[in-house]
Amino acid sequence: MATGPPQSKSDSPPTPLRIVFMGTPALAAHILTRLADSSRAHPEAFQIAGVVTRPDRPRGRGLAMAPSEVAAVAERNSLPILKPAKIRTPEFLADLRALAPDLLLIAAYGRILPDAVLEAAPLMPLNVHASLLPRHRGAAPIEGAILAGDAETGVTIMRVTSRMDSGPILLRRAIPILPDDTQGTLKEKLAELGASAALDALEMIRRGTVVETPQDESLATYSAPVTREDSIINWDADAAWIERMTRAYDPWPIARTKLAGGELLIWRAEADSSHTSAEASGTILTVAPEVAIRCGRGRLTLLEVQAPGRRRMRAADFVRGRRIAPGARLG
Repeated sequence: MATGPPQSKSDSPPTPLRIVFMGTPALAAHILTRLADSSRAHPEAFQIAGVVTRPDRPRGRGLAMAPSEVAAVAERNSLPILKPAKIRTPEFLADLRALAPDLLLIAAYGRILPDAVLEAAPLMPLNVHASLLPRHRGAAPIEGAILAGDAETGVTIMRVTSRMDSGPILLRRAIPILPDDTQGTLKEKLAELGASAALDALEMIRRGTVVETPQDESLATYSAPVTREDSIINWDADAAWIERMTRAYDPWPIARTKLAGGELLIWRAEADSSHTSAEASGTILTVAPEVAIRCGRGRLTLLEVQAPGRRRMRAADFVRGRRIAPGARLG
């Protein structure tokens, strides 16, 4: 289905799109920054009518109230901002409609949007989703792609519908997942990729050349929200899975285990799934020259670890300083 913006006259160029951007974290803030820069350079293409983000919340050691990353970008660019505590209210809907958007552009806003909000923009609501849909629908697509061992990931620009991440696709952009990619590095890459893809999609919509393609439901997978409990290592798992955990949960919530009654955070590791031994899972096999742990399948070499409240350090230096010997158990 092709979609285009309203025209002032049949022989006139496309009128600028009025966009309301909805987002919260750093990934969305990067996209908004690119949009704001582009709207200033090309005001004939689109205008940012306003920004919707989550309310300010306590941050930092002093727990002072601070705006979201998206709100900070909106303030720097002098954009109207809405920070509703609740979005299912007549007051918010009236404020949103007062911005007179042609289109909603959503990126990691963090809330399920009701139909009344989605219908506030007559053209369409669009979402920038950080996966190659229909794979990894849901709240944690970047973590999900790393944990699954996917060779690539990317961004999808899709029309938002009432079913989560299931709307028709306007375009997709893919990048490889490198062996050392973490949640953090992929978020940076996908933020830039998502910004470029969103700008391309807006131009296609403005010119009426976009084509919407339904998703193949048979290929759909889901990535549930990540909790701190997800980061606790089960040493009965495959070493390759645990290594992917260390990257998927960097910088949060960080893969972790127990050692000598205390918690140990694992930032970097290498897996050898071919290794076999008779020791129980979680047993420290060697401490020098490397720290190797028996897993359910294979072994995991710890490279960089951290005790809570201490600095990150080489795993070999950590176990030497704690006088930990082979045979000790993790978990």
